[in-house]
Amino acid sequence: MSTRVTIDPITRIEGHLRIDVEVDGGRVSRAWSSGTMWRGIETILKGRDPRDAWVFTQRICGVCTTVHAITSVRSVEHALRLEVPLNAQLIRNLVIAAHALHDHVVHFYHLSALDWVDVTKALGADPAKTSALAESISAWPGNSRNELAAVKARLADFVKAGQLGIFQNGYWGHPAMRLTPEVNLLAVSHYLQALEVQRKANQAVAILGGKTPNIQNLAVGGVANAINLDSPSALNMEKLYQVKTLLEEVQQFVTQCYFPDVAAVASFYPEWLGHGAGVKNYLAVPDLPTDAKMTRFDLPGGVIVDGDLAKIRPITSWDDPYLKTHVEESIAHSYYDGAWSRGPWEEDTVPKYTGDWVRETPAPERYSWVKAPRLEGRPMQVGPLAQVLVGYALGHERIKFWADKCLETAGALAKVKLGPAVLHSTLGRHAARAIRTAVLAELALKHWKLLVENVGKGDTTVFVEPKFPSGEVRRLPRGAPGHALALVRPARREDRELPGGRAVHLERGPPRRQGPARALRGLPGREPGGRSQAAAGGAPHHPLVRPVPRLRHPHGRRGGERHRPRPRRLAAAPLPPIARAPRENRGARWAPAPRVTSTPWTGGRRRPRASPGATSPPWRGCSPSRWPAWWRARWWSCSSCWP
Repeated sequence: MSTRVTIDPITRIEGHLRIDVEVDGGRVSRAWSSGTMWRGIETILKGRDPRDAWVFTQRICGVCTTVHAITSVRSVEHALRLEVPLNAQLIRNLVIAAHALHDHVVHFYHLSALDWVDVTKALGADPAKTSALAESISAWPGNSRNELAAVKARLADFVKAGQLGIFQNGYWGHPAMRLTPEVNLLAVSHYLQALEVQRKANQAVAILGGKTPNIQNLAVGGVANAINLDSPSALNMEKLYQVKTLLEEVQQFVTQCYFPDVAAVASFYPEWLGHGAGVKNYLAVPDLPTDAKMTRFDLPGGVIVDGDLAKIRPITSWDDPYLKTHVEESIAHSYYDGAWSRGPWEEDTVPKYTGDWVRETPAPERYSWVKAPRLEGRPMQVGPLAQVLVGYALGHERIKFWADKCLETAGALAKVKLGPAVLHSTLGRHAARAIRTAVLAELALKHWKLLVENVGKGDTTVFVEPKFPSGEVRRLPRGAPGHALALVRPARREDRELPGGRAVHLERGPPRRQGPARALRGLPGREPGGRSQAAAGGAPHHPLVRPVPRLRHPHGRRGGERHRPRPRRLAAAPLPPIARAPRENRGARWAPAPRVTSTPWTGGRRRPRASPGATSPPWRGCSPSRWPAWWRARWWSCSSCWP
């Protein structure tokens, strides 16, 4: 007799993700993943100026804001065939890399590590033995005996006071936890140190992006970072070297803590190198362009089917026709009107909510707000694992170096020989994320050097004015999260508009009804769903209420996997011109609002609370991209709950 278990929400990684599993004989036989919130970005974008789209789309998520913003800008630029200045490309690359460094460090230590680390067992560790163990793995200066003793004392104070704070609701004492007290103490120490490291990565993003989350330096045609080596208010050498110092400090932590910690965890849980493979189809799109024409990239792209690295299909351009013609989305099991499977450029998004899925009951016909994207009818994995496997198969020098080093280190600790095949697993994804982080840390410094050298040649250009042609535009946009949009250029400049836009995530979503008739890892009767669903099949189930093994799969998937490019396509569907808001009180004096108030959602924006008697600011009728930076920061204040 099978048992149904519902985990809702999946905390630490996504507040609007639900997992339902069917357990039979102590093993997970079937699994469903569902998104429980409709954000409506596609609807919000309709009728808006395409130059403003990035301001909205980066708020689709409170974690991966940066990549959604850059993707949105890239999609419009590619539709216009706009060549962006090299300085702008490199600044964007630095923002992407720094944001990914922050994301990957946070994902492992603060979102996923507590599935493998027992914090309370660290109280039984010997700081001297822990220090000796740590120094045998790396030369990180924070692994001293005194440092570890201080962490142990701090943790003991938490326990004595009965207030574990951030460690309050862990799975302490669970039999699935297997690390020794010394390794637990080392992991807790690095957990606390990672809080400071992730702040440094975020600081680098904020220096270049104006703020984080939700950067403010983008523009269709380049960036808003004025380069003037003689001006203290512009991007000068002082700020550039500050970014370099921050990136170097993060790189040191990545190579001396994060990388060996992942290898150490893998050596204590070797069986988890065989769980969670799921779908072995992988997609990576080239990124981090090194030239203004975007023909050369530092991160490779390709498609791998059924895990066969020998038959990889390289993708060398964002214009690859394979991506243009083979992506589609299905809404057969989603809360939208219809039951079609269409390309992102052909579909519409009409919500049709049919009611909640009652916990621990059979799945209804529709149960998720997430669509089911496919590439040639196949569910795909994207993110760090896809990037690493594609790079490894193509012989990318730095990816191959760090992948071999990770496998060698983990194998030496576990006293077994490990090959690339073990990366098709839950712990393999953690390893791939560590590998990608090490590669990105190197590439960030490389692109910093390219930027400084280009500025040293006298090139300070960061922006070109976009030219909007008349009529419809159809192009394949590019970037990380996969935005598809339709762009129409009416005759008048003030009527320029976006008929619609959408983000495509090829790894998620419920199973679709039609397509290749095959089952995967105990998902009978339907085509396999997204990666989280397929990976959960066959996973061990522990009878305790605290579902550590079942949570290790989704926790190992989210965070950072949205940084890899995914295919999108443009479409055009003309709509009537929108009515622009009148520019009222242009000459009136404006008293800046002391704070932004969470008032009811209206018109895609939150309204500021003004001082008594204050009138609207003179730029209220303008598009958001032309508001003063200080006002944009005040207006767009919410990072995680918007919209």
